[in-house]
Amino acid sequence: MKPLTKSRFKLGLECPNKLYFTGKAAYANKKVEDSFLQALAQGGFQVEALARLHYPEGIFVDAKNYEYDKAIEITKTALEKNNVCLYEAAFTTENLFVKSDIVQKNGSNVKLIEVKSKSFDPADLYALIGKKGGVVSAWKPYLFDLAFQKYVAQKSFPQFNFTAYLMLADKTKKATIDGLNQMFRIRKDTDPRKEIDYRIENAEELGESILCEINVDDLINEILNGNYAYFEGLSFEETVGLLQNYYTNNIYADSPCKHSACKACEFKSTPLEEENGLLSGFKHCFTKQFGWSKTEFEKPNVLQIWDCRDGKLLDQGKILMEDLSPEDLKLKPEAGRISRTERQMLQVEKAVANDLQPYILVDELKAEIATWQFPLHFIDFETSTVALPFTKGRKPYEQVAFQFSHHVYYEDGRVEHKTEYINDNPGEFPNFKFAEALKNALQNDAGTIFRFADHENTIINAIIKQINDDPEQTDEGLIDFLKSISHSSKNSVQEWEGERDMVDLRKIILNYYYNPLTNGSNSLKYVLPAILNTSNFLQTKYSQPLSEINVSSKNFPNNHIWLNFEGNQVINPYKQLPKLFADWDQEKIKETLSDLESIADGGAALTAYSKLQFTDMSNAEREELRKSLLKYCELDTLAMVMLYEHFTCDF
Repeated sequence: MKPLTKSRFKLGLECPNKLYFTGKAAYANKKVEDSFLQALAQGGFQVEALARLHYPEGIFVDAKNYEYDKAIEITKTALEKNNVCLYEAAFTTENLFVKSDIVQKNGSNVKLIEVKSKSFDPADLYALIGKKGGVVSAWKPYLFDLAFQKYVAQKSFPQFNFTAYLMLADKTKKATIDGLNQMFRIRKDTDPRKEIDYRIENAEELGESILCEINVDDLINEILNGNYAYFEGLSFEETVGLLQNYYTNNIYADSPCKHSACKACEFKSTPLEEENGLLSGFKHCFTKQFGWSKTEFEKPNVLQIWDCRDGKLLDQGKILMEDLSPEDLKLKPEAGRISRTERQMLQVEKAVANDLQPYILVDELKAEIATWQFPLHFIDFETSTVALPFTKGRKPYEQVAFQFSHHVYYEDGRVEHKTEYINDNPGEFPNFKFAEALKNALQNDAGTIFRFADHENTIINAIIKQINDDPEQTDEGLIDFLKSISHSSKNSVQEWEGERDMVDLRKIILNYYYNPLTNGSNSLKYVLPAILNTSNFLQTKYSQPLSEINVSSKNFPNNHIWLNFEGNQVINPYKQLPKLFADWDQEKIKETLSDLESIADGGAALTAYSKLQFTDMSNAEREELRKSLLKYCELDTLAMVMLYEHFTCDF
């Protein structure tokens, strides 16, 4: 029988129903590659490699993912020694199976160490257990994961005394050498979990470690003893037994659908996937529990409502939007803007009526636009956070700004892709050069600057703090400029609001505009195709070559056309971004390290940047990724220009 592994245990904690769908090729699964890409982008593999240097005598338990018996036998034999250290040690009992990142045995005492590329402040008394006494929700999956490991390991070897630890990135520590994250390199066709190239001879070359090892054994024991239950009314052992029974015996749990879990369910299939024969776990649940047929699945439901967090609606049987009243959404209008609940009610009413016309507070929007000053500047940043810092003096997970794009819209209607910046040099901390380039791009006039969402303001705040904390950075003019185009965040020591504080176009949308074609999303990736399918002006203008519409580009030819149609629908421009390596032959493509088909969203951009940092690729491949990043970022700021034109030319 297939054992309940720790990954399946964690999945079952999210929702027991998922155990019925996981691992079955018949069901769509959107998270199949997520964990790998997330670990790569955030430097998770490098953190594991660094953690092992804390225990350099360790032996890797070399067995493939499903070679359970081999991994268990290697571990059992090794633990017969009085003193031994293992990486990926395997334990099994009662058809349960876990692998532990680092296990150190001294006599009968065994340290069980779980390594996570997650930041932690050892001085924070409420980091794991909140002020009200419960396990902090962000840490709950990690702690129950470790509890499961100790549960299985202790039952496997009752003669030993297991003590549970977490090894994490210490957010209070600074790197004491340059290029820390470059000391661990990923090679092609290898498993980065065990085959990372170390660019050092010993741990001393890394300076002071930025990792911390936290003894959480008392807390883990409390979890094991049932003091912190994951499912109400069930002890830890009962929870394990329940999930094991569901998974091992292929039983659908029929656990009640919950708003947050169902909304984020990865076992949803797209129409195209269903055409290709893939099943939907989401539909399976709703068919079983609510008796839904094809008709109900084709209707808009409450899980699709923007920013709706009311889990009671499902419990009350109010699942379809057509079942909702203003009272259900606690409708509360606000003067001069679209309130949060008004926006939700707009989405419901238009979805139920199949009304695709945008809703606009025209007068309020025009009054806002009247305050903007030409030339208009549109800015988008691409950023990363990495566990292992680029340079000495930096802390884990500091913001890294490696790219921006900048479009200018002039009063006469000209659109210029004015400036762009990218720094993909391995091991170089780019933020200060990034800020200088941004200053050079924006300081030459007093025109209004636009961003989309809070991200750019957050990054500027982070860079200001980094400059203030770096004794080698003495350019007060740079800080003055950055403050002039931003405002202080809530946690800033100083307070400011710049005279050219960037205008958030997302906030403009939230306040004055709702387009049903976004399906409730306010992401630029959804807003752009929605406005293109709505606006006659944009369709007419951007279905022509760039050279004929007075729009310049740094990365696309003059004859490039942004708008193409499939039937009566505009094809999303993000889906038309060029594929990577389109002009390369197959033999050359096989030699690439990036394993990316295109860069068309922020996640792909982050992954591309991480691979540029952590892998040894050819200059040709590096240049291909660089060009693709530039094209993607350019589209982001051009999309903001199009949004502005929609606001000013269509209403």
